[in-house]
Amino acid sequence: MPDPIYSVIIPAYNAAATLPRTLQALAGQTLPASTFEVIVVDDGSQDETAALAAAAGVQVVRQANAGPAAARNQGAALARGAILLFTDSDCAPQPDWLAQMTAPFADAEVVGVKGAYRSRQTAAMARFVQQEYEDRYDRMARFPQIDFIDTYSAAYRRQVFLDNGGFDAIFATASVEDQEFSFRLAQKGYKMIFAPDARVEHLHNETLRAYARRKFYIGYYKALLAQWLPERLLGDTHTPPVLKMQLLLLALSLGLLAPALLWTWARPLPLLGLIAFYLSALPFLAKIGRRAPAILLPALLYLPLRALALGAGFAAGWVTFRGQGERAETRVFTLRQRLAKRGLDLLVAGLGLLLLWPFLLLIALAIRLDSPGPAIFKQQRVGENGRLFTIYKFRSMVAGADKMLDKVIDVQGLAEPVYKIKNDPRRTRLGHWLRRWSLDELPQLFNVLKGEMSLVGPRPEEAWLVERYTPAQRRRLAVKPGLTGPMQINGRGDLSLEERLAAELDYIRAYSFWQDVRILLHTLPAVVRGRGAY
Repeated sequence: MPDPIYSVIIPAYNAAATLPRTLQALAGQTLPASTFEVIVVDDGSQDETAALAAAAGVQVVRQANAGPAAARNQGAALARGAILLFTDSDCAPQPDWLAQMTAPFADAEVVGVKGAYRSRQTAAMARFVQQEYEDRYDRMARFPQIDFIDTYSAAYRRQVFLDNGGFDAIFATASVEDQEFSFRLAQKGYKMIFAPDARVEHLHNETLRAYARRKFYIGYYKALLAQWLPERLLGDTHTPPVLKMQLLLLALSLGLLAPALLWTWARPLPLLGLIAFYLSALPFLAKIGRRAPAILLPALLYLPLRALALGAGFAAGWVTFRGQGERAETRVFTLRQRLAKRGLDLLVAGLGLLLLWPFLLLIALAIRLDSPGPAIFKQQRVGENGRLFTIYKFRSMVAGADKMLDKVIDVQGLAEPVYKIKNDPRRTRLGHWLRRWSLDELPQLFNVLKGEMSLVGPRPEEAWLVERYTPAQRRRLAVKPGLTGPMQINGRGDLSLEERLAAELDYIRAYSFWQDVRILLHTLPAVVRGRGAY
């Protein structure tokens, strides 16, 4: 029998009550049964989970109880399909789920796909949970690529999954292990997208107690995740930013209760904080009013319960995991370092443009007089976490030079994702001088002001080169690209890819604000020396 194209992996723990429904739904997929396999990983169940799975004719793998992250990894290691799909043992995929989840992989750049929940439950609590997810789906649909994939409806290219280590088994319960893996991939610039029509039917929490408990543990493990990837506290493509504001507003309201009991003037303050809390929730409440008006009043209770449970869980997790969770392979900048770096970028780039604008205009005029074409060259480059942006440079080559690259080098025959062209025939007379003194880079001060680049960081590359990166090379995409950086002060084009990558990864691992200052101070002498200026 030929190997299946797809492998569906289901971790299951004491799932005898729900797993048959999941397997029955997978048996009814629109794709031919010969194209996919189903692997159930029994995570130390004490009921009939394994027996029911075996009776359904799917592959069953048993392991001692270690949690869903370890179970999914076990299934992935045994899978034969080129695409791994994950769902949970309490989910029933719709008949076209496999087709909808796998269609985006026709794009060779896509490595991960996220689907969605649906629910037919009538309980108010469950309907509220579904509206929470719908609100997040509305947000995700606005992004061309995402950084957040939940494993209730997830798919990855198997080789990418394995090359990047799979899920972290430190998450011993169902919590944020799926978020952590997708954040890790996003940090390396892999392309992941949202497929809203790839839905699985789920049984959401129907009681306040179960809902609050789930939110508490999400917040608890989010605290560990925040220590590994502190930049995610600033946002992701899944979590509405207003949710973080609501956590703070509710904490503020509760914190003001003590002053309100002591001083008369402070009595209105907790109420004002609560009013601000509900005002921040108005857009979400308006959606509920349109989509599920029957739960609008219960939602007024569920909202503060959600904030309280998440906030309490995060606080408890922060105390528990403080100083225990740092990982060199994912940690980049602390929030304090990120703010300081951004402040330096704004200050230096703003002053630079203010002082240099007459000189920039003269260069632009000289370029127009020297050769036909625009003064500014624009090109798509890959930035932080793989996000594409338009880079600005003074044009140093003939117009349309980027379309002539295959006439200068053998693009398909490159041994590694980098190239150097000495005495490039596409370069203009003025371009030789601009490149020698790095003046062609000055318009990138606008990219720095826009937040697409930093003053210091790895140099941004073209997308077709980044597509050829190994997982280790993609680590350089974890930070914003720089106008200057370790490559520029250590030899520029004379460095091999290995030397360049080592310098950039050392910069990321040992980052400090003063390291940025040092690199900036060494940039001008490096430009004057001209080593590696092609």
